[in-house]
Amino acid sequence: MRISNFGPIHQGREDNDGWIDFTKVTIFVGNQGSGKSTLAKLFATFAWIEKALVRGDYEKKWFERKNRLQGQFLRYHRLENYLSSDDAKPSMIEYEGDAYTITFSKGQLSVEERVAGQTYDLPQIMYVPAERNFISYVRNPQELKLSSDALKEFLSEFDNAKAALRGGLQLPINGAELEYDKLNDTLNIRDDTYKLRLTEASSGFQSAVPLFLVSHHLAHKVHSDIERASTDQTEPMSAVEVERFKHLVAEIYANESLTTEQRRAALSVISARFNKTAFVNVIEEPEQNLFPASQWAVMMQLLALNNLGAANRLVLTTHSPYIVNFMSLAIEGNHLRHKIGGRTGGEALLERLRRIIPLEALIDGGDVSIYQSDERTGSIQKLPTTDGIPSDRNYLNEQLMRGNELFDGLLDIEQELAA
Repeated sequence: MRISNFGPIHQGREDNDGWIDFTKVTIFVGNQGSGKSTLAKLFATFAWIEKALVRGDYEKKWFERKNRLQGQFLRYHRLENYLSSDDAKPSMIEYEGDAYTITFSKGQLSVEERVAGQTYDLPQIMYVPAERNFISYVRNPQELKLSSDALKEFLSEFDNAKAALRGGLQLPINGAELEYDKLNDTLNIRDDTYKLRLTEASSGFQSAVPLFLVSHHLAHKVHSDIERASTDQTEPMSAVEVERFKHLVAEIYANESLTTEQRRAALSVISARFNKTAFVNVIEEPEQNLFPASQWAVMMQLLALNNLGAANRLVLTTHSPYIVNFMSLAIEGNHLRHKIGGRTGGEALLERLRRIIPLEALIDGGDVSIYQSDERTGSIQKLPTTDGIPSDRNYLNEQLMRGNELFDGLLDIEQELAA
């Protein structure tokens, strides 16, 4: 994506011609009001538009109608008032996906299909909002009148994930387990010594459980769909998708110029369009209310879920230096795994590595992008790397070092008083 003059984002990314690359794992750090969530929300919005275009939900002209973006899609994430009112500095948003290029310029959205034959994995897109923890706190959140459409959708997926839960689900915090009491519609947390309702649990559990439960459910659902599709046992489509599929099939058979082989190929193409083959998980502040060790545990699980599919993507916004530092561990661990390879004694080394960090959570440094957004300039910078490992010189670590510098200043004063 390339963005300028939208909300807190002014000049956008300073290098790479302004383009922000969304890799397998993309992380945004920065102060409050610097545009982290704005970037994540815009990515989720434009990725959904591309998905709808590929699937044929609406024609290109429908999306290009005046005020469609701001009136419907930006409002979904409450971004409609982020558009620039300065005619000299109009808002510009450019999204280059695998199937479509989508541009918003001078108040107008335009859509262009990319080169035919480009690989596109139809995604399940989930935006996990920062407000998620209140879902766990309220006994009957379905009865509330929510102002956020994103939160409403997350609540819907949360209910789906609860309904699909069979037996207990191991949580990445304190060795606890999650279970669903369907009769009373309650989620319970338990271990060997206690059992309590999620509504009565600590704020860390109330924040992490909805995030983990929905992420686990959707990641495994997409993974199962891919495996089912590989054995020609695809899951039934929704009623709307069935009607759209029937219409497309009718058009193929009505085309008398197609041979039997061409019809079979065309049917294969449209069938694949409705099978989700990727999970795009966009999460605001996964560290909310969590002790550093629990932040690492949650991050390990999110990376492992992301690694279930080659086309999966994980997008995070964070204020936590532990999230960024953990990425360094995952990248270095992956580097060591490749170095160990099939060498003599490698199994023992792999076991030592596994005890430090689960092999399922390892990731290549080239698949990770970390960006810093600056609330003062409205700019975005990509964090530099050394051998694929993110630099320690980032806003989050600098704040930790700032504390040490302040303490050194206090010690200087104390020494002068003692002199």
